[in-house]
Amino acid sequence: MSSDSNERMPAIFAAHGAPVLLDDAAWMGELAAWAKAMPRPASILMVSAHWEARPATLGATTPVSLVYDFYGFPEKFYRTVYPSPGAPALAARVRGLLNERGIASTDEPARGLDHGAYVPLVAMYPEADVPVLQLSMPRLDPAELFALGRSLAPLREEGVLVFGSGFLTHNMRYAFRPGVPEWAREFDAWAEDAISRFDVDALLDFEKRAPAARTALPTWEHYAPLLVAAGAAAEAKPSVSFPITGWWMDGAFTKRSVQLD
Repeated sequence: MSSDSNERMPAIFAAHGAPVLLDDAAWMGELAAWAKAMPRPASILMVSAHWEARPATLGATTPVSLVYDFYGFPEKFYRTVYPSPGAPALAARVRGLLNERGIASTDEPARGLDHGAYVPLVAMYPEADVPVLQLSMPRLDPAELFALGRSLAPLREEGVLVFGSGFLTHNMRYAFRPGVPEWAREFDAWAEDAISRFDVDALLDFEKRAPAARTALPTWEHYAPLLVAAGAAAEAKPSVSFPITGWWMDGAFTKRSVQLD
């Protein structure tokens, strides 16, 4: 890993699992290896599937607590800590960039990192020594999310990792059924192709263009952070890679994660 925190950063999208990912040694190892292969970020701007708030809202800058936004899990998962440094300077920079593009924003200083944010970070930056700021998704509008990402693009030149966290397939009705469903394979293959070609029109219009979209994503908040990451990488057609692939919960969830350089 580079020690130069001013190095240009990719924009990424990670499948974030659930709190039980913290007990999945193989997946934790894949996330850790991914982080080591990237330049070390000066700070991280996190956009998680689990926070929608309009207008675009900046979370806690210091201290940064955690939001245990899940139910019915073993007690140990409610004791997870991730004491990342606050990022007030990044918050000020994000406010300025959004204002330049005419995107309204506000602050919610008490809002900590939800599990879509901190679970992958525990694996990727376990020492919790990189400042983290979470930004909400204003609403589920593909063009608006992509435009939000475009407004954040300058951060990449400043050593900031723009990090979208969600899932490319997310249908809890199929969780833990044996075998990978055909609809999941079809949607994952479509996403791999569209992202590889960086076909922005297709990615924005996924509900009409992707096979089995309504089954893969009965609601699509978990896909939405991909569009923010894509927007942050859109000034020049990026190099695309998939650092993590495979299936989770017996195959209903693709682990496909995306790096846009």
